[in-house]
Amino acid sequence: MTLTADTATLPPLKPLPDHVRIDGDPAVLATIGQPQVTLAVWQRPSPLPAPDLADFPAIRFAADMPSVASGVREALGALPSQPWHETLAVDVARLAMLYATWTGEARVEVRIERVTGNGCWKFHADYVGLRLITTYCGQATQWLPQDAPDEAAPRALAAGDVGLFKGRERAGDRAIIHRSPPIAGTGEDRLLLVIDAPWPEADA
Repeated sequence: MTLTADTATLPPLKPLPDHVRIDGDPAVLATIGQPQVTLAVWQRPSPLPAPDLADFPAIRFAADMPSVASGVREALGALPSQPWHETLAVDVARLAMLYATWTGEARVEVRIERVTGNGCWKFHADYVGLRLITTYCGQATQWLPQDAPDEAAPRALAAGDVGLFKGRERAGDRAIIHRSPPIAGTGEDRLLLVIDAPWPEADA
């Protein structure tokens, strides 16, 4: 291939670690079942516009699969209605179904929140089996290759991307290392979705 003036100045693409799979087809999420894979990412644009999150409530509930969308709608019911509220409810329900496909869970815990600070800003691995994470707007979750010598150059999902993160319950000390992007003091905010198997207290 002949390099043009534009392509010659682009930085080289970093090779993808063997434990990570990234693709624009949602079927890539199925690769999380492979023993060596600890992060599977479906690349997609965010289905939401850039919404005003000033009054967005912290949402957390456990639900059977058919009730996920209605759970989101109910949680947003106190806000003035916006067209993107229904888009969010439908998308969360779809992602819950995808999560259930790869985990076998019939019931999930859903957490949706506006994040204005650093959140879980330290690199860590989750004490879960599998966790689905997507950031609808704002900077998205950062992750490290397993052989990264330090934390100086983390990689990151983009807004809209859907990641299945394998935690310590499935991967032990090979669990994917990740963190929330540090945004405190920048004036930025994020709209974050996390889907897990239900926590014990959620079933009480």
